[in-house]
Amino acid sequence: MKLDLKELPVKLTELLTKLKQYASFIFVLLILGAFGFLTIRIRGYVSSEPSDEAVNEKLSTLQRPRIDQKTIDKIQQLEDNSVQVKSLFEQARDNPFQE
Repeated sequence: MKLDLKELPVKLTELLTKLKQYASFIFVLLILGAFGFLTIRIRGYVSSEPSDEAVNEKLSTLQRPRIDQKTIDKIQQLEDNSVQVKSLFEQARDNPFQE
């Protein structure tokens, strides 16, 4: 089989004319392939969970707030002395996300 550069454009035009009749089918296959690829990638990301090492690492860097006993006693004293403050604390305990 010899490849002649003069015959190459002729062969390419013949190939393009044959492919034109299948253009819509090829386009649909490409779209379905892209959709399938994206679906598989999304499913992989949704089902993946972090490893125990990653969770432990994040938990170790987390700093929890600390309240000293003196402050806790002061808050409890205020709660016991004022009815408004007591109702405010009860409301906050019942629904912490409401302002």
